[in-house]
Amino acid sequence: MVAALELYLDTVATRRIRVLWDALEAEGVQSLRSLLEQRHRPHVSLAVAPNLDPHRVASALAGTTLAVPLRLSFQHAGQFVGRVLWLGPAPTSELLEHHRRVHDQLAAAGIGLVDHYRPGRWVPHCTLSMRVPNALMAAAVRRCLEVLPLEATVVAAALTDHARGISHSLP
Repeated sequence: MVAALELYLDTVATRRIRVLWDALEAEGVQSLRSLLEQRHRPHVSLAVAPNLDPHRVASALAGTTLAVPLRLSFQHAGQFVGRVLWLGPAPTSELLEHHRRVHDQLAAAGIGLVDHYRPGRWVPHCTLSMRVPNALMAAAVRRCLEVLPLEATVVAAALTDHARGISHSLP
């Protein structure tokens, strides 16, 4: 199972990504809309671990605002190994510094994180689908390009672990 610190997007950007999820579904691509009983919300994950204790994370991040009003400009679509499709924001210095600061605080508290989300390895992204069939990848990417560029502002944050039913809001 996976737990994450998620940054949520403003209403307009969230709506546009949900419309994209619907368009992908219409193409035969299972989007995050249909996973986990529609509990997913469009987001960018700052940190991921096999599990995260909400109280320990909150203590490690005490005094830190996770949901800083960062401006994100999604400029490209991408694909990770395993047929994962995503939209990527431009990696601004503000976004990368915020990510590094959060990771430094979690590491100082001894909270272990998945390596590919660590500073210097992290690819900021908003996942759209975890299982794009190879034959549908080109059509799915074309759908993504139709919504770009997409401007967004971070408006909220939470620690989530959907498999365990955890959604803990963070400042």
